[in-house]
Amino acid sequence: MRVFLTGASGFIGSAVIAELKAAGHQVLGLARNDANAAKLEAAGVAVHRGDLAEPETLAAGAAACDGTIHCAFIHDFSQYIENIAIDRRAVEAMLAAMEGSGKPFILTSGTLMADPGREATEEDAASKDGPGAMRGATELVAEDYARRGVRTMIVRLPQVHDKERQGLVTYAIAVAREKGVSAYVGDGANRWAAAHVSDVARLYRLALEKGQAGARYHAVGEAGVSMRDIAEALGKRLHLPVVSITPEEAPAHFGFLAMFAGRDAPTSSRLTRERLGWTPTGPGLIEDLDRLELEEA
Repeated sequence: MRVFLTGASGFIGSAVIAELKAAGHQVLGLARNDANAAKLEAAGVAVHRGDLAEPETLAAGAAACDGTIHCAFIHDFSQYIENIAIDRRAVEAMLAAMEGSGKPFILTSGTLMADPGREATEEDAASKDGPGAMRGATELVAEDYARRGVRTMIVRLPQVHDKERQGLVTYAIAVAREKGVSAYVGDGANRWAAAHVSDVARLYRLALEKGQAGARYHAVGEAGVSMRDIAEALGKRLHLPVVSITPEEAPAHFGFLAMFAGRDAPTSSRLTRERLGWTPTGPGLIEDLDRLELEEA
């Protein structure tokens, strides 16, 4: 299968490329600049020049391939609402180009979309409240096209990690270094789901090959890692004291990350494992944090 991959030069996209190629698929990777194009060429991937902010360029890539995996997102949380709107227009353009084709399209979303305080499952629609609600609305666009002749699927990501990158935990590392302490909110019992990047890449491939139209899949290896455990692992690795802060102190301490730092979002992947035959085998989040490869501060 020839697969159009957005976010192809990124952390997760690079792992997806390796997984797809190992399974015999061809990849057409989106590149918005020369540096990204060079990285894709070095990986043996065909390059499609385009940009999320230019939806027609993404539509052309999707139309030219047998399936599409959409991993790209602009991770600038200072312009979160604007970036969600850009992403939704890009998704709409790609899906419109695929309408009636029966081709697979995988939308990337997040496990923080679900309502907090209980273990979310694949049967849960995106939350209508909280920080994930706006991006969750893009899930509804994909679900609509599942009824319009596109084999759309949603892959919800937790904190995706290896020894170098850890999703939102990467931002927490930067905050800890800046503030001189590794903090958690309240008793730190709130949980974030996690998965190793190699397991996530394999799930994208399995969904592409075997996934059902309209399905939601959770790329979750660990249902919930407590924020206190994360903060303690960071404190140990960064040689910083570990402290509890109040919810009222969180915005000043964490900045944009405060909207997630105290959120309890355990997430199940039981149905994903059963339906796709997916078994995570990578190391856990705390294990990767314990052997974190740190850049110089």
